[in-house]
Amino acid sequence: MLRDDGFTLKGDKAIEQIPSIKDKALRINLNDNIYGTFSEIGAGQETVRHFFRSGGSSGTIAKAMSAYDKDFSDAIYGSEADGRYVTESRLKKMLSHEVQIIEKRLSREKHPNKIFFSYANTVATIDFAKQFKGHGWVGIKYQIEPDEDYNEIIIHIRFKETDARLQQETLGILGVNLIYGAFYKYNDPKKLLRYLYDHLDKDQLEIDTINFSGPRFADVDNRLMSLQLVKNGMTDAVMFNPEGQNILPAAVLYKKNILALRGSFRPVTVVNMDMYEKSLKMFLEESKVDEKNTLVIFEITLSNLRSDGEIDERDFMDRAELLCALGQTVMISNFQEYYKVVEYFSNYTKARMGLAMGVNNLVDIFDEKYYRHLSGGILEAFGKLFYRDLKVFLYPMIGEDGEIINSENLKVHPRMKELYKFFKFNGKVIDIDDFDPHNLEIFSRVVLKMITGGIPGWEEMLPKGIAELIKEHHLFGYDPNKVLEESK
Repeated sequence: MLRDDGFTLKGDKAIEQIPSIKDKALRINLNDNIYGTFSEIGAGQETVRHFFRSGGSSGTIAKAMSAYDKDFSDAIYGSEADGRYVTESRLKKMLSHEVQIIEKRLSREKHPNKIFFSYANTVATIDFAKQFKGHGWVGIKYQIEPDEDYNEIIIHIRFKETDARLQQETLGILGVNLIYGAFYKYNDPKKLLRYLYDHLDKDQLEIDTINFSGPRFADVDNRLMSLQLVKNGMTDAVMFNPEGQNILPAAVLYKKNILALRGSFRPVTVVNMDMYEKSLKMFLEESKVDEKNTLVIFEITLSNLRSDGEIDERDFMDRAELLCALGQTVMISNFQEYYKVVEYFSNYTKARMGLAMGVNNLVDIFDEKYYRHLSGGILEAFGKLFYRDLKVFLYPMIGEDGEIINSENLKVHPRMKELYKFFKFNGKVIDIDDFDPHNLEIFSRVVLKMITGGIPGWEEMLPKGIAELIKEHHLFGYDPNKVLEESK
């Protein structure tokens, strides 16, 4: 039985029915108040075509255009400083320009109930040699009420198909999903994200950046939306800057020297920051590293976020809040093994990379059980990891007998000894010697238990200003009343 809310009743279960692309376009067309423009550059007018074909489009489409010629495009939207056309800057110019035109040309007095929108995309499909599969920016600027400010949803996509025609069709379906979701699913951005893949497969398309803005999304934290992209399998990694804004990985990683630190950062401790500062100093001393072209990334893996079962979004936001407060760029990834994150970085840069890690992490890297899914086993993984211009900066740890363990005396599996010696001898693993011995007794899991349990003394284990943030915003379950009870 089909219900009015779009669900079908099957037995005792309500199963959601996904409307067809034609039905989505038709619903938009039959809404007397939705009216706007379509501007599509680079892959044909694939989105607006669905609205024309579904019927009733004259009440929806004010204008549809493709400014393929660069001179025409520049004359309409202005030129880009870097001379590129498939950029977020170009997309935003397209959206704003078309909104200004429709506001200027259509009288609000004559159309008091109209809610205007501008949909745009600027894309590059697969090249003739099939070396670059293509990517693009897609967005919509729109109203929900006639008298309110505009909302904006902007996404960056990467094509996975190897045929230009298929990519064009995929783009058209995505565009309809975005427009439909913007008007009918805006009150639940997480669902809106998932609906972008209606009638699409993740093997066709990757969405690696998304940003919501405007009055309807005033309470949306785009970092949390980034997390959804990785959680839903829409992309393998997302990044956000110290200001908490989502950023395109390809843009910030391009030709950079990269130093990455992986951790739980739950919470970030003085150990994390000491490892960061000392490894960065050593990294910048490398002959092939340019300080002005160096990017430091604090990486949290999805498996780490799931360490206690399901992902706790509040816990994720607490970690993100502190790392951003420390001025760090953060990456959330689905890369459990280190070689995968290095492979990912290598898609965008051939410059020298560095990994800062503790001894226990390096020992895990030499554990064969993590590479059984590879036909070449650990040798294949290490070929991918160390073949590139990479160095590991190793932070020591305290052993069971109180000894300090570093690259010289750490123990790997007997079968891995010679392999480890090879990489150590070739300068791929370098010890961080300039460290504070007191830091080796600090563990984030202990700090977390102290915070949640109201046990005093954890403040000095964190970087300057972090304890105050935790207390002020009650992060990681901090409860001042519990602290008072414990101190009695």
